[in-house]
Amino acid sequence: MDSHHVRDALRHGRPIVLDGGLATQLEAQGADLSDSLWSARLLVEEPEAIVDAHLAFYRAGANVATAASYQATFEGFAKRGLDRGAAEDLLRRSVELAERAKAQALDEGAAGPLFVAASVGPYGAMLADGSEYRGSYGLTVAQLADFHRDRLRVLAGTGADVLAVETIPELEEAAAVAGLLGEVPGTAAWISFSCADGRRIRSGAPIEEAVEAVRDAPGVIAIGVNCTAPQHVDELIGRIRATTSLPIAVYPNSGEGWDAVARRWTGTGPGRVDGDAAAHWVAAGARLVGGCCRVSPSQIGAMASALATASGSLATAPGPEA
Repeated sequence: MDSHHVRDALRHGRPIVLDGGLATQLEAQGADLSDSLWSARLLVEEPEAIVDAHLAFYRAGANVATAASYQATFEGFAKRGLDRGAAEDLLRRSVELAERAKAQALDEGAAGPLFVAASVGPYGAMLADGSEYRGSYGLTVAQLADFHRDRLRVLAGTGADVLAVETIPELEEAAAVAGLLGEVPGTAAWISFSCADGRRIRSGAPIEEAVEAVRDAPGVIAIGVNCTAPQHVDELIGRIRATTSLPIAVYPNSGEGWDAVARRWTGTGPGRVDGDAAAHWVAAGARLVGGCCRVSPSQIGAMASALATASGSLATAPGPEA
């Protein structure tokens, strides 16, 4: 992992546009994700579909493609009869597919810089029962570290520019992953929490405590929120800014809720994920802005266009130190 370029981009230049919902785009392309492995199943069965989905976001204006490793775990693959070696190969493949999309996007003339983030999803994603929206797994920090350690090591050893440790719902898991970063020198990661409202992460802990649990860990280059209703983002940015000087990442979902039993999205909240929202979040202090579940390339394109239009005024504002 060579994190120098992404660190430089955070310190200088305009905000970084993240991608949106990878699974959302895969479904739009016709992929069947009704499976406990979700998009990770396609690493085995339809890798080219993953490349196409990454390309859709790059072409829309995203600077970052987030690899299809969110739900890729040794435990999940073992249930499908894949041994440890095969699982490691698939974790590496997730990054390689994003790198292929990046290379093609650059060949097509995409404006850089472009990056690849290796997704490190929460323990609850492996359970595939919606636990990442509740937290409180009942596991110790040491047990959660044991779950994440080898997967993080494999992903940190790829060509990804940064680890996206995302959708973290509880303090124990945040502390576990933050502690592991020190075991892999040179690794860079952003850590992003899933929040219940403008004050609390999913398990109920204040966002300030969550930030304090990870802000001083080696390798943490940004802290933020994702898979959170967009109407809560403004307050969360303010609370994070009051707790750390690290760059802030925000990539909310569409505002819908996830029914883990029926495996479908329900309802829509009052927030929005569009160009106006992106410009507002950046003005409030965010440095990495994008979307999560149910956010499409067209929405990311609107965000990228709005931030490019506003780049003159944004470039004059002081940026946080990474």
